[in-house]
Amino acid sequence: MATTTTPAAAPRSAIAISKKRKFVADGVMYAELNELLTRELFEEGYSGVEIRATPTHTEIIIRATRPMAVLGENGRRIRELTSVVQKRFNFAENSVNLFAEKVVQRGLCAVAQAESLKYKLSCGLACRRACYGVMRFIMESGASGIELIVSGKMRGQRAKSMKFRDGYMIKSGQAVKHYVDTAVRHVNMRQGVIGIKVMIMLPWDKKGDTPGLPKMPLPDHVHFHDSKEETHAVAAY
Repeated sequence: MATTTTPAAAPRSAIAISKKRKFVADGVMYAELNELLTRELFEEGYSGVEIRATPTHTEIIIRATRPMAVLGENGRRIRELTSVVQKRFNFAENSVNLFAEKVVQRGLCAVAQAESLKYKLSCGLACRRACYGVMRFIMESGASGIELIVSGKMRGQRAKSMKFRDGYMIKSGQAVKHYVDTAVRHVNMRQGVIGIKVMIMLPWDKKGDTPGLPKMPLPDHVHFHDSKEETHAVAAY
């Protein structure tokens, strides 16, 4: 009896699928990879992942506040993660590489600040004190605005939601995709699960030399040019 090779057993780069299925498969892969790295590297300040794919090679860039801890001793941990990703997503041998990149401004990264707030709450720090500390650090890092939402059983049996705001924040429009960095985390406390949502309004990078910050101004931004000196023409006789 002849045996056939299923698409799941073939290397990922050798599977021929339609564009619609490819976009869905890439989205599922990104979600699963992000969930894996979130659980594995939360202590190292994991702040996101970027996948750069070419026809023959795939590069996965892991952004973290402590990249040396992601690499591990002599690169041992990054090699273990590479092996796990390669086997899980059926990559061909030596066709995927993982890199660690340091987050330039930790105070403007919503994922890093959500993990920081999660760690403070899990250690027993008061909710209001922890939130104000995170808000102060974010605003001192140059953010235009910040909004924190903490919901769940903070003290008694009655669940409630607490919202902390500071600065300027937009909620609608295309500019939200470029200017607002959002992260959601869950804290497993003894009395129940507490939900954390962090929204950071990023500042406009006028020079365009800072990675991660929006390069285009807000739609309602008005720029006033300097007035030119008026020169009075002298009539020639």
